[in-house]
Amino acid sequence: MVEVVILVDNKVVNLRPQGLKAEWGFSALIKAKEVILFDTGQTGVAFGNLLLLKEDKPTKVVLSHGHYDHTGGLMNFLRSFDLKLYTHPDAFLPRFYKGDYIGIPFKKEQISAYTEVVEHREPIEVSKDVWALGEIPRKHEQALLSDSYIVRGRREFDEIKDDQSLAVKTDGGVALILGCCHAGIRNTVEYAEEVVGDEVRFVVGGTHLIAFKGSKLLEILNWIEKKFDWIAPCHCTGLTNEFLLKEKLGDRCKIIGSGDRLTLP
Repeated sequence: MVEVVILVDNKVVNLRPQGLKAEWGFSALIKAKEVILFDTGQTGVAFGNLLLLKEDKPTKVVLSHGHYDHTGGLMNFLRSFDLKLYTHPDAFLPRFYKGDYIGIPFKKEQISAYTEVVEHREPIEVSKDVWALGEIPRKHEQALLSDSYIVRGRREFDEIKDDQSLAVKTDGGVALILGCCHAGIRNTVEYAEEVVGDEVRFVVGGTHLIAFKGSKLLEILNWIEKKFDWIAPCHCTGLTNEFLLKEKLGDRCKIIGSGDRLTLP
């Protein structure tokens, strides 16, 4: 059995235990053969919620990409636990949105002082039956940020090539854990199925549907309705889109927030 615990999301849905907090960000624990931390939220909220929930200590951490709302809480975990870190090398590059810095708020040297850093562009099995997907090939729509750039020796438009997700092989199919899914949900699902060799049946996390409107959004929603056994969207999905999915899918759409637990078959 695999369990996913949401350490931080934009909202709190269930009010127990008392004291759970939310923030604009995402972090989750994947409790499989090992306990893996996926993203760390924006501040220390994810770490505080982990302590409040009395959760198991993670042994590895995977970063979905190098934006502040997924990496800002990293040092809280590195200073407290012995963790091995997996990430795309671009995650450490400076990046900006509308002139504001939105990248990881720590130098690579600071992070390396606390942990072994494994940089990867290709898929890597970080634990048995758990893959960090690396760079996602993009055949369909992607969810990028206008007026954003990354500094790779020189300033260039940020295609967020470091965006990756976790694919977990379960008895019931593949579960996909998304950070922000800037690579696009359809691209990410197709690549996860190619890497793992099985169908994606369950999805948890940020789908970045806020990037789409009108007919394109409806096209993606219809695709989701036909594709998965269930989906638990949060973070950058957008509340309106979460409600649209709930209306379309009924019980197959799970509304979640900080502190919620999902059991994978």
